[in-house]
Amino acid sequence: MSTSSTDLSAEERLVQAFEANEGQALNGAASLGEIRREAISRFSTLGLPGPKSEAYKYSPVTRALRHEYEVNVDAEPEHGVTESDVDDLLLPGLDAHIITLVNGRFDADLSRIGDLPDGVIARDFHGASAEHADLISEHFAQYADHRERVFVALNTAFTKDGAFVYVPNNTILEKPIHVLNVTSTDRDLFIQPRNLVIAEQSASATVIETDHTLTDSQTFTNAVTEIAVGANAHVDHYKVQAEGENASQVNNISAYQTRDSLFSTTTFTLSGRLVRNNLHITADAENCESRLYGLFMGRDEMHVDNSTLVDHTMPNCMSDELYKGILDDDATGVFNGKVFVHRDAQNIKAYQSNDNILLTNDADIYTKPELEIYADDVQCSHGATSGQLDEEAMFYLRSRGLSRSQAQSMLLVAFAGDIVDHVEVEPLREVLSETVTERFAETSEAATRWKA
Repeated sequence: MSTSSTDLSAEERLVQAFEANEGQALNGAASLGEIRREAISRFSTLGLPGPKSEAYKYSPVTRALRHEYEVNVDAEPEHGVTESDVDDLLLPGLDAHIITLVNGRFDADLSRIGDLPDGVIARDFHGASAEHADLISEHFAQYADHRERVFVALNTAFTKDGAFVYVPNNTILEKPIHVLNVTSTDRDLFIQPRNLVIAEQSASATVIETDHTLTDSQTFTNAVTEIAVGANAHVDHYKVQAEGENASQVNNISAYQTRDSLFSTTTFTLSGRLVRNNLHITADAENCESRLYGLFMGRDEMHVDNSTLVDHTMPNCMSDELYKGILDDDATGVFNGKVFVHRDAQNIKAYQSNDNILLTNDADIYTKPELEIYADDVQCSHGATSGQLDEEAMFYLRSRGLSRSQAQSMLLVAFAGDIVDHVEVEPLREVLSETVTERFAETSEAATRWKA
């Protein structure tokens, strides 16, 4: 948030950046401009979360924003990303429609969208806001609440570009959409991509988002992805966070489900400096199925925070949630998951679990699974576990001839495999499996420090 005054608060610098770039940011339908102005007003009212904020009490997001980032610069920064760089970041063997965003902006030269089925749209959000204004106006800012969620308000105010995906009625998108997010800059940027995915009635789609950093600069990404899942539609969503040690991000995903729909989302947090994931699913009709899975692996001084909310407003729905964390060195993990069952939402089956392994005495985990139930005909459960590796399992493996290091690695890979195995896209599953195996081969040596 570029300004010469270091006396301004982070909120003041952000509002100042909005005012300076308002004309450049407002494109598309006039209603979008109104929403953006409303959003910056709400941001000013809400303010960044302070130390007394219950929702962010364990995560120093506001502290990270004290750094003076550049927001919405007029000229596109020279990013220097090449096709060879993109090739290195793609998933081997994955045949996908690739939308490449560099520093939050669509890059047509680095995207490989290819041929799409009739009626399907996969493109930049900026261009879609003008060429598909009716669709954007119908869905933009309808599912991610900018009135009450401060980082959604901030993103909504600064919305400029991102990915837009539309799958019409009765259309099965055979190949996944891969949104490749690349950060490459010699500046300290504040990046705010906005993604919108719409799957109409009886449509089916898979969306993969991967985050990568090709810079040593300090960056902060505040991303919002809205996903509308129509009646009898099926959307599988994957988020892989693999940024550098100077990259922080707040990732906001809001999904809205209508009757007989299935939405599944799996988040893998592999690296970064500070990562906060806000996931909100609203099952707003009968017979919705929602699946939420996550694996976070922290090391050094990394901070990972997963906050989830499943909102059951109607009866006869099911949600299944499993998050697992493995924390090494001085890493910190946070899990705050909530399932809210409204009074009229009878016959709900909701399951929530968070399991964590701490590999050192200095690693920390704060976990708080919650159920808030106002209906009386439900089957709901929640729980959390945190601790060391199972010594009985270790003893068994060592009695079979494995070294302590080998046994630790095997147990960690199996622990993480419960999440990796939920990935339906084979090339993605293979890369994640290899990544986990390599990580824990390294980590197994660190795990012996419990015995120090």
